[in-house]
Amino acid sequence: MAHTAANAGNRSPSATERLNAEIRDVGTEQFVSSGYKPGIIRHIVLFRYKDEVRDSQRNEVTQRFVALQRSLRNGREYIVSIETGTQTSGEQADHGLQQAFVVTFRSEGDRNFYVGRPFVQDAQFIDLQHDQFKDYVTPFLDGVVVFDYSV
Repeated sequence: MAHTAANAGNRSPSATERLNAEIRDVGTEQFVSSGYKPGIIRHIVLFRYKDEVRDSQRNEVTQRFVALQRSLRNGREYIVSIETGTQTSGEQADHGLQQAFVVTFRSEGDRNFYVGRPFVQDAQFIDLQHDQFKDYVTPFLDGVVVFDYSV
C-alpha cells in the first residue's frame, strides 16, 4: 500500500520512531538494562557481500560475528545464541542476500545494549565489541537487512 499525505496521520510509528521515543521517555540506562522488556528477542541480520570479497574474508566475517556471542556485560555473557548460514532457498526471493545471522536475546534491553548506535551514543551503554565489528564488516558489504521481533 502506498504511503500518501492523506494517510500519514493514520500510520503507526516506525520501529525507529518508537525506539527513539522510548529512550527519551525512560532514559538510556533503563533502555539498555537487562531487565528492560524481558522476553525472547530475535535479531536477524542478512548480508550481501561485495563481488570482490573472497571466501577467506567471508569466513573471517563469520568467525568474528559468531565470536560476539562471548561478549560480556557486567562480567557475564548476555547473548543467548548466534546462528548463521548461507542462502540456500530456490524461491528467487533473496534480493541477492547471501548470509544470515540470527542473534537471540533475553530482553529488549540486552538487544538495545548490543545494537548501540544509532540509538545509544554513550560508550558505557553499548557493546563495544559489536560496535567495532560493525566498523570492521562495513567495507565487505554491498547490502544489509536487519529485522528484530519478539517471540
